[in-house]
Formats: sequence, C-alpha cells, structure tokens
Amino acid sequence: MVEITAALVKELRERTGAGISDCKKALVEADGDAEKAIDWLRKKGLAAAAKKSGRVAAEGLIGVATAPGAAAMVEVNAETDFVSRNEKFQAFVAQVAQVALSAGEDLDAIRAATYPGTSHSVGEELTNLVATIGENLTLRRARVLKVASGVVATYVHSAVKPGLGKIGVLAAIAGESELAALEKLGRQVGMHVAAARPDALDITDVAPEALEREKTVLAEQARASGKPEAIIAKMVEGRIRKYYEEVVLLEQVWVHDGESRVRAVLQKAGGTLLGFARFQLGEGVAKRNDDFAAEVAAASGVAAR
Repeated sequence: MVEITAALVKELRERTGAGISDCKKALVEADGDAEKAIDWLRKKGLAAAAKKSGRVAAEGLIGVATAPGAAAMVEVNAETDFVSRNEKFQAFVAQVAQVALSAGEDLDAIRAATYPGTSHSVGEELTNLVATIGENLTLRRARVLKVASGVVATYVHSAVKPGLGKIGVLAAIAGESELAALEKLGRQVGMHVAAARPDALDITDVAPEALEREKTVLAEQARASGKPEAIIAKMVEGRIRKYYEEVVLLEQVWVHDGESRVRAVLQKAGGTLLGFARFQLGEGVAKRNDDFAAEVAAASGVAAR
C-alpha cells in the first residue's frame, strides 16, 4: 500500500479545494493515485470547489467579533456581491470572526480550528459552503488586537448586520477612563480610520521604504522646478511633514471636528491608542471588469452594440 504523505494530501487539497480529511480518505481509497482520488472526490460531491478556485473573489464581507479586552476581524471573499446577502454566508463570516478570537490571526490555524457546532474544521465548512453557494469563497485575512487594560473597539461601515459589512476597523485603547467612555472613544477612532485611511499609527511606524519613496518623488518634483539643492532639501523636509499629516493616524486632522489633531483628541480624553487595523473589502484584489453585454454577444455569436 502506498504511503499517504502530508505532501500528497496538500497537493490534492490545492487541486480540489476539498477538506484535509476528505483528501486523505480519497487518497487511501485510490491507493495514492491523485487522479483517481480526484474522481473519488468528484463522485462524492466533495471537489465542487475545484472548478471555482481560480475565479476572482473580491466581494463578500468583513466580520468582527469582540471579547473583553480583545477583538478579531476577518475578510471572507466571494465572487459576487449577491452572496453577501446570503444568510448562510453571513453566519459563516460571523462564526469565523469568533473562531479568530481564540485561534489568532494565522489563517491555517483558523482553517484547522473546529467550526462551532460541528465536528469538522472551518476549512471543511468553507468547502461545503462553496458547494452550496456555487461560488469561489476564500478566507483572505484576519487580525486580532488585545489590550491588558482597556478596550478594543470596533466599527463596521456599510453594515448588512451587526458586525458584518464592507469596511471594518479595530481600535485598541488603554486608559484610566470608564470602559464605556473608552468604548465610545474607540468607536469614534474607528469611524475616523474608516474615513481617513491612515497607513501608520505614529511617525515611527511609517515604513522606511515608503518614506524614502516619498522623499525621492518630492525631491524630483523640486528639481524639475529648477530649485538649487540646498533649497530642495528644505522643501522636501516641509513636504514630508504634510505627508505625515496624511498617512499617520495621530498626526491626522480629526474628522469629527475638522480641526483637532487625533493625538490631541486622545490626550484630552485620557486614552492611549495602542494599535488599529482597517480592512476594506476587496482592497488589493484585481477585480474583473467584464462587459456583460459583450460576453453574452460573444457567446451567441452576435456583435455587441
């Protein structure tokens, strides 16, 4: 009998989208023959995700879940916005966010965790959901923030249900204020982050490569205007301060009043922002922009107008 190695199981899983246990069982039934194992999975209806795994999935939902001193946020993608209104999909995203609270941010750990109320894994539940809904679905990313003393507030924009929407924000805030006050402050920070889209918490958190790239662009712009090098250095220094005001959360203007700096607002409220995370559905995913009329015309052999 052929040894069923982890590598064989992994390869079959990647080719079919079926769960780990199903892939292992299929390989055992097929005596290690991958092609026969695929046929076995297809016959059982467990390889339904295979044909869909290559499709672009940039829709779906952001889900958040909270616990005392912690919060988790996940993004689960689908191919069409229609799926975000599917109750089974909504329930899955909400449950995965809950799982992330204990499993952490690692996607493999989340997929391997037991899906609540079942004896199978999150990954297997996702595969079953693909077969049920008929679209490629992917668990794209997760983030978990925790505080020893304080709150991790959440904010969801364009919510379809509590904790489910198109943009999600986590804000970890420590302070001596009452938890309710910190929660309110954290929600306001979340709304600000959703609107202002900062890249970093503080100036020291700005990625060095991003800063150097900005300095290079600003310097070239100044040279193009014919300024001498001594003046260029000062111009770049001044413009970098403006750059920080655009991308650094604590340096941004508070969207709620249009004049205060976020740093000053937090200091006045007695809160310390320890970290934040912002997920926008589908950001960074290359979306298809098909012309549906042209697609139908091509299929029917008629030129689109």
